[in-house]
Amino acid sequence: MNEFETLNRAELEERYERLLPVYQAVLADMSVRVSKCLQEAGIHPTLKSRVKSFPSWFRKRILLIQEARAAGRKSVKPIADVLALRVICPFMGDLQKVEAEIGRCFRVVEVERKGADRSFREFGYESTHILVEIPVDLRRASKGLDLGVCEIQVRTILQDAWAEVEHELVYKSEFNPFDEPMKRKLAALNANLSLSDIIFQELRDYQHRLVNELDRRRTNFFRKIEKSIDEPFFPERADDLTLGAQAPTAAEYSGCESSIDEMLVFALNAHNRDDYAAAIETYSCILSREPKDEIAALIHKHRGMAYFAESRYEEAIADFSRTLDLDPRCYKAVYYRGVVHSVLADYSAAVRDFELALEIHPFHFYSLYRRSQAYFHLGDYPKALSDCEAALRLDPENEQAAKMKALILDRLRM
Repeated sequence: MNEFETLNRAELEERYERLLPVYQAVLADMSVRVSKCLQEAGIHPTLKSRVKSFPSWFRKRILLIQEARAAGRKSVKPIADVLALRVICPFMGDLQKVEAEIGRCFRVVEVERKGADRSFREFGYESTHILVEIPVDLRRASKGLDLGVCEIQVRTILQDAWAEVEHELVYKSEFNPFDEPMKRKLAALNANLSLSDIIFQELRDYQHRLVNELDRRRTNFFRKIEKSIDEPFFPERADDLTLGAQAPTAAEYSGCESSIDEMLVFALNAHNRDDYAAAIETYSCILSREPKDEIAALIHKHRGMAYFAESRYEEAIADFSRTLDLDPRCYKAVYYRGVVHSVLADYSAAVRDFELALEIHPFHFYSLYRRSQAYFHLGDYPKALSDCEAALRLDPENEQAAKMKALILDRLRM
């Protein structure tokens, strides 16, 4: 095997520099394609790219020649990572999604999971390296391209940070600590970063659960409002307003001794299952912990919504009022209180609440719309029309507001 003996650095470097513009153009196109592939799937990571420098390429070429010689092979493996893209994701849960989408958009040649075989006592970065075939149309359009693959590295932000530090500290300086305390320090750093990745993912999973429960609870609450307030105006919609979305499964819960986060998710889950008694009890457990004002305001608002769902209107008003005591800028609480007054046919109090909500948030569609309805009940049709038209300027496509306007105009013509 003579390739090692006849290795000519100057000739190889001249050829490499001649091909460099082609490599850069192909890599830029691959970056665009990978970005488009991931964005179509709703994934928006950070992308980095690099063409391997000639000194790094040359060092690796020598290593591959030595490896081939030691193995008795007559051919040398090609360098697969001359073109490399790095996909950097915030959370561990994104990594599999990215890998799946890359597999959908490109032909995968090889997948290597670096660091997966290390024990927790060892230091080193983790990363998934996916070797993909450069698309045929791109190869044909790139004259002189002698590569068939591009490496796509997939990491979390913390994995990438560790890889950058390790590359500078260990790889480039050929630093290999023999001192056991130094090894333990590096292992501890790596373990802390890995643990941080796990905790970040757990926080994100909790956030998603919380958002999903809030969305379900909000949907049910708005349906109750529509059924209670809109039915007198639009009785034909009553059959369409089915209370209660598809019931979610019960959340795990260990009572009032649980953390506030766990209790909140359980309470929202119970709320969404129409188990208002359990929701109210759990909200009350949270309040018994005397949390900070901003948390207490939120819980009073949620408990008020549960009381409203149970038709316990006076208790709902008390909770929404307490929310305002704790958070005077919470326009939703005063709007909800106005809704309860409307259900109780106390339209003057409802108007006052909707006015206060609009002082806090002048462009709140529903405060304008509900105040229009309250004025209608009070027989003040000009003010009802003014509010309804203001609401329609905010949401011109709202069918219910358009119907409300037509109803008011009919009364004004009488």
